[in-house]
Amino acid sequence: MFLNSSLSAALDRIAERAADVRRAFTPGAVPQNDDVATPAASSSFTRDPLAVTAPEGAYFMTTDDRGGRAYTRDGDFSLRSGRLTDAEGDPVFGVRTPGGALTELRVDPVDDALGRVRNAAVERDGSFIYLRETIDPRSGMREMQRVVAGRLVLARFPAGTRLRTADGSRCAAPEGVTAQTGVPSEDGFGPLAPMHRERSRVDIDASILRLKDAYLAFDALQAAEAAKAHLGKTAMDLLK
Repeated sequence: MFLNSSLSAALDRIAERAADVRRAFTPGAVPQNDDVATPAASSSFTRDPLAVTAPEGAYFMTTDDRGGRAYTRDGDFSLRSGRLTDAEGDPVFGVRTPGGALTELRVDPVDDALGRVRNAAVERDGSFIYLRETIDPRSGMREMQRVVAGRLVLARFPAGTRLRTADGSRCAAPEGVTAQTGVPSEDGFGPLAPMHRERSRVDIDASILRLKDAYLAFDALQAAEAAKAHLGKTAMDLLK
């Protein structure tokens, strides 16, 4: 069936509205359409010590599918093969020493290889820490040493900047826009909220209502096109 431009545009609107409904279930996601955005961000408590929520207007730094720089509000972090990773399994970036170069955050490779990493967590100031378990060879006593593997780096953008995103969660900066970076609780950035995970910024009720409206608009256009085609056929039959 051939679709004219009006019907094609209506189908595009349905796809956009359906995408917003899906984003309503993605932590930290932003809507494609501003009319379904929640008025303010909220978070929920979790027992995961690696889960954190970023301060308002700030993003965690990670990578996209092509290895380029990406930004996300979703602080659902995990420890995989010694690396701190985001929900997609990609590395999370920070600094290992104050003023150091931006790098992937990971535990000490020796500690990881020897299975000495315990109780990894992210703290309010972005410190990525864990407890190193050691055994005194003379006494056989187990000891725990706190290790700071590095600090998360946050990014923010000039007011009014609209980041590019395909899924509402992982974002890319617009062409020519550079992020300002810093660590939590310093450089003008607020602290993180440990053991919290940000909810989606999409209002589920509003997004479902807009999706319903988009379907109704498509049905109305389809009915109008069918009536127009039927009228044209009747006119041609009368001319025969």
